Amino acid sequence: MTPQIIAKILAFVLYLGIMIYIGLKNANKNNSSADFFLGGRKVGPWVTALSAEASDSSAWLLMGLPGLCYLGGVQESIWTAVGLIIGTYLSWLFVAKPLRKCSITFGDSITIPEFLSNRFNDKSHVLSVVSVIFIVLFFTIYTASGFVACAKLFNSVFGLNYHAGLAIGLVVILCYTITGGYTAVCTTDFLQGSLIFIAFVISTFIAVFAIGTSTTADIFQNFQKVTGTELQAFNGMGIVSALAWGLGYFGMPHIIVRFMGIRSNGEIKKARRIGISWMLVSYIGAILIGTLGTVYLKNHGITLSATDAETVFSATMQNMYPAFIAGIFLCAILAASMSTADSQLLAASSAVSQDIYKGLIKKNADEKEVLNVSRFVVFLIALIALFLSLNPNSSIFSLVSFAWSGFGGTFGPLILLALYWKRTTAPGAIAGLICGGVIDVIWHYIPASVAPIFGLYEIVPAFLACLIVTVVVSLCTKTSDEVAAKYDQYKNMAD
Repeated sequence: MTPQIIAKILAFVLYLGIMIYIGLKNANKNNSSADFFLGGRKVGPWVTALSAEASDSSAWLLMGLPGLCYLGGVQESIWTAVGLIIGTYLSWLFVAKPLRKCSITFGDSITIPEFLSNRFNDKSHVLSVVSVIFIVLFFTIYTASGFVACAKLFNSVFGLNYHAGLAIGLVVILCYTITGGYTAVCTTDFLQGSLIFIAFVISTFIAVFAIGTSTTADIFQNFQKVTGTELQAFNGMGIVSALAWGLGYFGMPHIIVRFMGIRSNGEIKKARRIGISWMLVSYIGAILIGTLGTVYLKNHGITLSATDAETVFSATMQNMYPAFIAGIFLCAILAASMSTADSQLLAASSAVSQDIYKGLIKKNADEKEVLNVSRFVVFLIALIALFLSLNPNSSIFSLVSFAWSGFGGTFGPLILLALYWKRTTAPGAIAGLICGGVIDVIWHYIPASVAPIFGLYEIVPAFLACLIVTVVVSLCTKTSDEVAAKYDQYKNMAD
């Protein structure tokens, strides 16, 4: 074993040890399900902001997006980044404070399914069940992308067997998520978000100076030489699909639940500014690393194949820094993977234990029992996600894309209508949720060769279908006076 490998191993062991320590340290703070799932609504703006953005960005930010740039998809990457930044800002602006206020007014809800059921007064529990089904389905797929990223990272850095890398990622994520709950997840996400930010800022500057006199034309020319592909114009449908990624932010349970857990309404503006600043720097950094890394690696005699394109960030880090420093920055990829996977596992387990087990199966279950069920569900979903990620050729970008559209197309319209339209009813929400989810899945599996329209990102038709169906069915049904009165109470709540 070479000194370089030993140095990188030490960096990874240090990082993973810190994550596990945070989980164990916060284990005794979970005295109730509200603590485990929402941190008792006591999380400050800095941790809330970086936790929301880090859990949102996932390994797609450090592997999927730079890999797409490396393969010549610069235009798609830029439009996607623009859509995500706009979506993030609008979500913080129009969802964060209203959702926190509304979730408190309607039964002090601590999960998204519970909030939707309370807001629409769904006594049949159909809305809860359908919500949980979609949450578990799409979160399992999303979590699998995080495991894939961990495995690819360990394989790229240490030459470790892909499946061994999967096992390491699984064990570490489970350790601090099961023990520490929401507080541990937010704290680790804060540290992971900070590491991602630092890695992009420093590495981008070094890459710019290292490339030196290379012009923009040189960089694009190298795209064609390295990948053997011609850069094609990005058409109108492609731009719409890329921008539509921003719609996902309105319905991501693991992101918007951060809005519910912040300490006070007054701190949301500060958190929004922190989050948007982090996102601007990180997304610009991801695009620059993907584009500049093409030239940087070529200048060092390294050419990545199309299947290895998603390792462009890790390859650049290993050639740019001494072994130990490279290992620390490579932990940013691990951070991105884990910050998303832990948040998704926690959100999915909260939906099952709180809304299905306690809500339907055993309504008199005490807090300890609910916590134990939650931990078991975290473990179970992680195992299913592990099974989905066993294929070494799995694409991080494809997995994230499918899960992202699923949440945005189903929960996005319902969250907006819940906050801004008093007339939304339970039958309308149920019909819209089912319609949006079904269309998203069907559209995803229909190839564009059938008809050009199917080349449109599935989040667009799913979002529109859910919105339209919910509104139409709500207009045909009636909401109760009790719900209307609570809605007015929420609207009149002080900021």
